[in-house]
Amino acid sequence: MSSVLKYGAMLFYTATFAAILWRVYSRHDEGRREKRSPTAPALWGVACLLHAIYLYPQTFTAHGLNLTFYNALSIVLFLIAVLTLLLSVTKKTELLGLFVLPPVTAGVALAIFKPQVVAAASNLHGLQVHVVSSLFAFSMLTIAAVQSVLLLTQDRRLRKHHLDGITRAFPPLHDTERLLFQTLLVGFVLLSVALISGFVFLENMFEQHIAHKTILSILAWIVFALLLWGRRQFGWRGRVAIHWTLSGFGLLILAYLGSKFVLELVLNRVPLVPLT
Repeated sequence: MSSVLKYGAMLFYTATFAAILWRVYSRHDEGRREKRSPTAPALWGVACLLHAIYLYPQTFTAHGLNLTFYNALSIVLFLIAVLTLLLSVTKKTELLGLFVLPPVTAGVALAIFKPQVVAAASNLHGLQVHVVSSLFAFSMLTIAAVQSVLLLTQDRRLRKHHLDGITRAFPPLHDTERLLFQTLLVGFVLLSVALISGFVFLENMFEQHIAHKTILSILAWIVFALLLWGRRQFGWRGRVAIHWTLSGFGLLILAYLGSKFVLELVLNRVPLVPLT
């Protein structure tokens, strides 16, 4: 049953990508292209549902909450898929799916071939806020990083006058940039909650094996804080915003997944405290 769910999720994610790509490069006239089709969101929703059904028993186990590297990666990719789907429906940013769905599909494929890992026995009394806010913060800020790449791609194509199907499918630059900062603000708030709750509920975030993760997360928080402050005070935008966003995301991915990769797959240590 687990394999059926994984292959089914991959199939529907791939079908969603194909549906979005077909709409982008459709030769229909502009009036028809502007009409929103329910096909891609419907396929996307089914893929997320199958992904969730598979992921639930893998995450909530008899040993506790499984936040080992492969499962944490799968959870983050699932959240990214769901949040991007919501954005595509509410903000008409379906094009994000072309950037998000391939790594999500690859993550599901990785789950098929990954080695069996014993779930970490995590006692989550008082840590639920930290875990949930950490996962959502990383997911939102990953989407912000994708949006910054989308913004950079859009800017370059417009400068070079590449007015092909994908360029015409982009929303206006102003709308893309505004959505980027909205996503950054939400991710920044969630990251703040994650850090505060970590300091409150973990005994000492600098003496445990998560010290490096804490330091990198704080540095990422500072980068995002400066970016949002610069946007408000000096109107930072364009490539300045893109570079700051990607710099903060680079620190964050080292903190969230880099530390897990080294600890579990290089040093072969499964943590008892959730490293989210």
